[in-house]
Amino acid sequence: MEISGIISAILVGLVLGVLARLILPGKQNIPVWLTVVVGIIAAFLGTAIARGFGYADTAGWDWLEFITQLGLAAIGVALAAGMYPRRRVKA
Repeated sequence: MEISGIISAILVGLVLGVLARLILPGKQNIPVWLTVVVGIIAAFLGTAIARGFGYADTAGWDWLEFITQLGLAAIGVALAAGMYPRRRVKA
């Protein structure tokens, strides 16, 4: 992977994290930085999966690769929201 591919995966990951948070129902009690990190990881994993199945290098925008990345980001944000400790209010 070239440096331009890494930079584009990070930028796509930023967008993926935010989109995943928007499409999930309810409120996710996780910080924005964690959402972005999950999106970046999903971008890298989605690209690897798309390359493994052979649909990463198509002409134009790779919609299947993006949908794979978005699905992984949504799963990752849901998992992170479930595992992230909730704030407790002292009475």
